[in-house]
Amino acid sequence: MKRWIDKLEGVVDRYKGIEKSLSNPEVIADQDKFQKLSMEYADLKEIVEKYKQYKELQSNVEEAEEILEIADDEEMIELANMQLNEAKPVMEKLEEKLPLMLIPKDPNDEKNVIVEIRGGAGGDEANIFAGDLYRMYTRYAERAGWKTEVMSSSLSDMGGYKEIVFMIEGKGAYSRLKYESGVHRVQRVPATESSGRIHTSTSTVAVLPEAEDVDIEINQHELKIDTYRSSGPGGQSVNTTDSAVRITHEPTGLVVSCQDEKSQHKNKDKAMRILRARLKEKIEAEQQAEVAEARKSQVGTGDRSERIRTYNFPQGRVTDHRINLTTHQLDSILDGELNEIIEALITADQIEKLKLVE
Repeated sequence: MKRWIDKLEGVVDRYKGIEKSLSNPEVIADQDKFQKLSMEYADLKEIVEKYKQYKELQSNVEEAEEILEIADDEEMIELANMQLNEAKPVMEKLEEKLPLMLIPKDPNDEKNVIVEIRGGAGGDEANIFAGDLYRMYTRYAERAGWKTEVMSSSLSDMGGYKEIVFMIEGKGAYSRLKYESGVHRVQRVPATESSGRIHTSTSTVAVLPEAEDVDIEINQHELKIDTYRSSGPGGQSVNTTDSAVRITHEPTGLVVSCQDEKSQHKNKDKAMRILRARLKEKIEAEQQAEVAEARKSQVGTGDRSERIRTYNFPQGRVTDHRINLTTHQLDSILDGELNEIIEALITADQIEKLKLVE
């Protein structure tokens, strides 16, 4: 028997147990527990129904095969073959789908994301490339029907950004974009290069799931909040009031600054959202440290030091180094057509996780 069959039986047992608990007056009285169990029950329902369908098909196949062993009536043989031809293809598809449904869901998958892009090695060219990446992700979000909002930015004198932090709001944003964390490398002739020599520069991308108040509780007494006048490129003043906000989380030393809004209140709100997401990431990274070795082989570990992708302009090529995927659609990718790469990354990630299920 396949190992995932045993696990599916365990899911069915859990489903039945929750069903029983949901009719328990003590559970009904505890709304937090009732709501939590109701959500788990709803999550398990689809896989339980698919497994029930699989077992019915399996029973039909076994019945048809038994008939074929003993039948000498042509009509009976024809009916049994028809039953086999109808059941087997559906059963085979379910055998592919059911193990995938056993892969534990990432609790952050449905969340909005905060994306942080910073120019890395390469000076001005790295900052210009950071601007290219920002446009790529905002175009991808636009194609997906998602909303984007700049949270914080630091413009570069030559164009692009030294750093830009922005929110992408949309169902399943994290599930699609979580694989983008890491070092992105560009190879091209910079506009400022007179000799035509190809330069290699990098920008780093971090994709953080938005943290709700219920995810991360922040003690206001542990925050140091400073206000100052915002400034533009080159240090020029762009505001005559102290609207820019810097928040320091003293226990961890995390610092977030926001100055894009003219309102101090709006800058503080944005800074708190970024801080909450960074704290969530820090806490989860510490919790996952024990299983880091097991995750190393998996796609999308989110290691920012990892060089994940190269954008080669002379050859019009994009290579994702984690899955050895190369495409010559550089222009369309930089215009936000990322689905081919993202789908390949999701598939590779599922294959790795399936090894733990099967």
